[in-house]
Amino acid sequence: MALPMVVLRGCCLCNRSGVSRLFNKALAQRLVLTRSTPVLSSVRHYGSDPGQKPAKRVVVGIPNPVIWFRTRIYYFLIRTFYDKEFNIDEFTEGAKQAFSHVSRLLSQCQFEALEGLVTEDLIEKLEEKCNLLPSSHQKALSAEPEDIMFSTPGDVGIYYDDNGRKFVSILMRFWYLTSVRLPDHDVVMEGSRIFQVSIGGEEGKRIRETKRVLTAIYEFQRELTKGVLPDWTITRIEHSKLLD
Repeated sequence: MALPMVVLRGCCLCNRSGVSRLFNKALAQRLVLTRSTPVLSSVRHYGSDPGQKPAKRVVVGIPNPVIWFRTRIYYFLIRTFYDKEFNIDEFTEGAKQAFSHVSRLLSQCQFEALEGLVTEDLIEKLEEKCNLLPSSHQKALSAEPEDIMFSTPGDVGIYYDDNGRKFVSILMRFWYLTSVRLPDHDVVMEGSRIFQVSIGGEEGKRIRETKRVLTAIYEFQRELTKGVLPDWTITRIEHSKLLD
């Protein structure tokens, strides 16, 4: 049965061994994989007066039904023709860990540490852009694992190059919190929210910290050619209004 040639721009694909190979290069001691539901991502407790029960806010993502159906078809094609162990939930969790680690390195301008995780040409572009950012914008690039509120894969792409090599790519979208103070005109975006977060202090006092939701896009690519190790590499990085 022949596999039809498909070219779709957008998201990434993964398998257990491939994800491990990419992330273990720099994240072996940091990986803590957990499960998440495809729509409901996480719950945060936000600001309230002392003595009152903190209000809960739940971040819910509503996927585009066309993209959702199309990506499921591609997941099936990957498992059928390329990798029987492919699991999108495991990939998504691994991608979140990679996103947190790479974004932290970017915020600290540690570009040499990105080698092996990010393509060389992209590292050069990121270095040029990051060096032009003010310190506040650099800090806002960093996303700690506990601050990632929601993540979702986009369209999946399977394609061939001129030499007949097969590749798959997955575009991951992330929403994360940052406490870095940023001018409103620099970070205004669709769906942006500002929260007051209550943090417990001494003697019953509470410290209120303002946090803003930012978005980022990371694209992961893997070669599917027979005999090639299933290594995943980040080929695209965007932080809305910070690092486009």
